[in-house]
Amino acid sequence: MAFTNLNINFMAYRKIAGGASILLVLASLVSLTVNQVDWGLDFTGGSLVEVVYPTSANPQEIRDQLTAAGYEGHIVQYFGSDRDILVRVPPQKSLTDRENARLGDQILESLKAASGSEVELRRSEFVGPAVGSELANQGGIGLMTALGVVLLYVAFRFQLKFAVGAVVALFHDVVIILGVFSVTRWDFDLTVLAALLAVIGYSLNDTIVVSDRIRENFRRIRRSTPVEIINTSLNQTLGRTLVTSLTTLLVLMALLLLGGDLIRGFALGLIIGVVVGTYSSVYVASNILVLMNISQEDLAIPEKEGVDDPDLLGS
Repeated sequence: MAFTNLNINFMAYRKIAGGASILLVLASLVSLTVNQVDWGLDFTGGSLVEVVYPTSANPQEIRDQLTAAGYEGHIVQYFGSDRDILVRVPPQKSLTDRENARLGDQILESLKAASGSEVELRRSEFVGPAVGSELANQGGIGLMTALGVVLLYVAFRFQLKFAVGAVVALFHDVVIILGVFSVTRWDFDLTVLAALLAVIGYSLNDTIVVSDRIRENFRRIRRSTPVEIINTSLNQTLGRTLVTSLTTLLVLMALLLLGGDLIRGFALGLIIGVVVGTYSSVYVASNILVLMNISQEDLAIPEKEGVDDPDLLGS
């Protein structure tokens, strides 16, 4: 499959793409403001218990049993088959910290007593609320630090306008992923946070490849407009971008389908990130360069002083 002879006018649709990106980012920000995300146990704190019933279980009946036992704020859902049940319970205000740490065992005993049958425990975890709050703060600081480091790195390697484009593209990717998780109410846990950081690295790598070709063509092609040079660069890197994205998506789809529920959020976050990151490398970062009036002068190689000085040459 050859892409070398393609001549797609990507920048002809830059206003449409820019408008779509702005709408998606605004919709994501509105959803995050109104709904936030469905924080997982890693951030909220509480107990998580995974149990297996000998026969098909009814989540609503289990909710009623837990309510009758005095547990508040619990979430009950299937976790695989109709026999596998996942129970999440936030820290109970009526219990001490030590009692909350043993909440998983108490929940298991309550389920056994209420069902009258043998309930098998698969997994029991507890995260304190202080630890969850600290993880949320550190995760936010980690994301902001990553974006700041990217800004500095691209500014030193290329030019400030490229750095602004790269950071805007990364911000665009992260906000849209968070927006999707906010709208769909998928759990946002540490694996999804890891996926966000991985998306920053993946999208940055793709953006740098495109930026490097744009810089090279600005210095090599002299009789073309900035839009034409950017179009040429995008067409030259299109093959590499698509092949990398498709092969990555194949691996992530395998993880999503075969990896189990524990890494489902990680796979979903990365799948969304790869699709959005590929789009942003083509349109968002390049669009910012056009808006900031990138030109040959911005990327000209500075001449060393004294090289053309006849006095120095003759000395």
